[in-house]
Amino acid sequence: MITAEQATQIIDAARSEGQAMGLNPLSVAVLDSGGHLIAFLREDGASPGRFEIARGKAYGAVMMGMPGSAQMARAEEQVYFMAAVNGAFGGKTIPVPGGILVKDTQGNIIGAVGVTGDSSDNDAKVGLAGIAAAGLTGAA
Repeated sequence: MITAEQATQIIDAARSEGQAMGLNPLSVAVLDSGGHLIAFLREDGASPGRFEIARGKAYGAVMMGMPGSAQMARAEEQVYFMAAVNGAFGGKTIPVPGGILVKDTQGNIIGAVGVTGDSSDNDAKVGLAGIAAAGLTGAA
């Protein structure tokens, strides 16, 4: 499981990386393996709607067992399937990069991180940096 301390480390490191890269204000959500929120932070200047986007990126990753980049590829190939998945999950998934699976040392999925605020690829980069800083492995 992802501890509250690790979730805080993930958020802090992702923010630091985003600031070092000169990114727009970020929002970061950390979910457990059941899709429940552990921690969230919206930087000053980030729009209030960013919570739902960050959570949606992470939620789709953990519930589908695939990172946002893989979901996006699937959506491009089978729009109807990802639309049905989003319907099944009550419209809570956002299938784009920035939704990152978090795995333990045995490769088991223990949660997900969602980052939003800049380009989806930059969101994924800072999310991976945050996960690594917490001593965990990410799949973006």
